Amino acid sequence: MAVVALRAVQDGDLNALFEYMRDPEGIRMAAFTPPDPDDRDTFDAHMAKVRAAPDVTLRAVLCNGQLAGSISSFVSEGQTEVTYWIDRALWGQGIATRALALLLELVPTRPLYARAASDNAGSLRVLQKSGFRAVATERSFAAGRQQEIEETVLRLDT
Repeated sequence: MAVVALRAVQDGDLNALFEYMRDPEGIRMAAFTPPDPDDRDTFDAHMAKVRAAPDVTLRAVLCNGQLAGSISSFVSEGQTEVTYWIDRALWGQGIATRALALLLELVPTRPLYARAASDNAGSLRVLQKSGFRAVATERSFAAGRQQEIEETVLRLDT
């Protein structure tokens, strides 16, 4: 079984994280992505902002000591949300589920919220295994698909 750990995001992680977030299948599944995933300047500006923000917990996800993605919590419209991105080559191995469990130990805020495209069964499973429950759906424009889609809003109370 893979050993999953979290640590602070380092400058040396940024190139790989940028590449993970440019993966076409990852973009399709995440759906709610930046309008131009190839815009490195926008990525760098965003990462600098979130790394400096006091209300953001951003961590690199490691699998067997190697960078596998990122996970974070952030405040949006007064609610703390979680999000993650795992290298597609590592999907289906339980890495996101373990990383989320570790993040939940770091972030005591409850309730916590998460969002996923309603057809992203993998991400919905990760969240539900961690105790998140669907509380609403919304229709929003998803830049990653260039169309309006349904998004499931989930909440963790304990």
